[in-house]
Amino acid sequence: MAKRQRHDGPGPSQRQLRVGELIRRTLSDVLNRGDVHDPELNAMSITVGEVRTSPDLKVATVYVMPLGGGGREEAIAALKRNRGELRRAVTREMTLKYAPDLRFVIDETFDRMDETRRLFAEPKVRRDIEADETGADPEDEA
Repeated sequence: MAKRQRHDGPGPSQRQLRVGELIRRTLSDVLNRGDVHDPELNAMSITVGEVRTSPDLKVATVYVMPLGGGGREEAIAALKRNRGELRRAVTREMTLKYAPDLRFVIDETFDRMDETRRLFAEPKVRRDIEADETGADPEDEA
């Protein structure tokens, strides 16, 4: 008899992941086509990196980044200003019981990746990594 998997854990369910990805694609398409009736928003190039939904799918947190990383506040303000129109566009494309409330935040994944690269470039960290790869003990070198 196979064990049933529980969804009590901290991770999102398959349904949350599927709906989040569908919302991400839909918003990306809408923003790329310039379907929103806001010239300021249509003039921006915004990447939708990820969408995380609440367990009941009523709230969708949309992680975005303007092209080049500049104008973050302006992009968030424009997205918030057009939240209703974007929500309607998502609802048209999807068959959900409720249209999710869209909450826009800056995607800081790229900033974290840059910081990680910087840390890996530090001489002490590089020495430890190289020691792990060769099997040597970095403390013996000190």
